[in-house]
Amino acid sequence: MKQQITLLDGGMGQELCRRSGKPASPLFSTQAMIDNPDMVVELHSDYIRAGADVICLNAYASTPERLHRDADISLFEPLQKAAAAAALKARDQTQKSVLIAGCLPPLMASYHAELIPEEAQAIESYERIVKQQETAVDLFIAETMSSISEAHYVCRAVAKTSKSIWVSFTVDDSDGTLLRSGEALKDGIKAAVAANAECILVNCSSPESIRQAMPILSKNETLFGGMANTFVSAAKLKAGETVDTLVTRNDLGPDEYAAHALSWVEDGATLIGGCCGVGPGHIAEIRRRIDMISSQ
Repeated sequence: MKQQITLLDGGMGQELCRRSGKPASPLFSTQAMIDNPDMVVELHSDYIRAGADVICLNAYASTPERLHRDADISLFEPLQKAAAAAALKARDQTQKSVLIAGCLPPLMASYHAELIPEEAQAIESYERIVKQQETAVDLFIAETMSSISEAHYVCRAVAKTSKSIWVSFTVDDSDGTLLRSGEALKDGIKAAVAANAECILVNCSSPESIRQAMPILSKNETLFGGMANTFVSAAKLKAGETVDTLVTRNDLGPDEYAAHALSWVEDGATLIGGCCGVGPGHIAEIRRRIDMISSQ
C-alpha cells in the first residue's frame, strides 16, 4: 500500500445515542444538536484525535423534509448553523488541519429510493442545505444516495457553488453491484462523474457488499472508497423509524472492521472511513494500520 489514504470519520448517530444514554430519536444524530451540542463537539474531536483527515457535519437528519415530519421546520436554520459551529469548534480545539465536509443526506429516509421527492422539491431543499453549510465547509459529501436521480439532484445543487462534491452511494447488502433502487452501481457512478463528482464512494452498506463494489469503482479515473455500517441489514429500517429497531453485528469491532477497510485499499480505494456503528476506536485502529504499513 503506497497510495496516499484519506481517512474519514465514522458514524455519529449511534455513538451519540450511546454517549447520551437516551433512547434513539427519529431525528437520529440531530437530536444531540438540540439536547447536548457539546457532546457533538467532543465526538468530532474524538474522531480528529483518532486520526481522521475529514469530518462531516452532524446534520444528517436536519433536512426540511425530515424536520417537517419528525419535529418543527423552524428548527432547520438553527440546527444547520449549530452543526457547522460544532465541527468548526472541534477543529479549532484540536488544532488539527482536518477538512470539514458538508452533509447532504437523503431528504426523507435512508435506503428508500421510492421516497425521494420530486426533482424541483429535491433540488430546492438541497440548495437550502448547501446555502446554510457552504461558508463553513471545505467540500460536500452526498451520503447514502440510493438512486441515480437522488445523486443527480444533489450534484445540481452543489454545482452552483465553488465547492467540490463527493458522491457516496448505498448499495444492496446482498449485491454490491446494485444501488438500493435496483439500478446498476456502474450507471450511478457514470451519472455522478458526468455531474462533476470529484470522488465516488459507497457507504452505509455491509463491508462485504462494499468489497463487491470496489472492482466497479476502480474502473473509473476518480478517487474512490468506502464507509460501511455495522448493521445486519440496513434495508429493514422504515421511514421515520429509529435505528434501535435494527440488529447490529457482533463481528465488526475495531480489528475486524479495519481488516475490511484495508481490503478495500488493496482494491485501490484511497478514501476510507465508517458509517453507522463505526466509532472513534475503529477509526483509530485503521489509522494505526495505515501508519504502520506506510512506515515499512
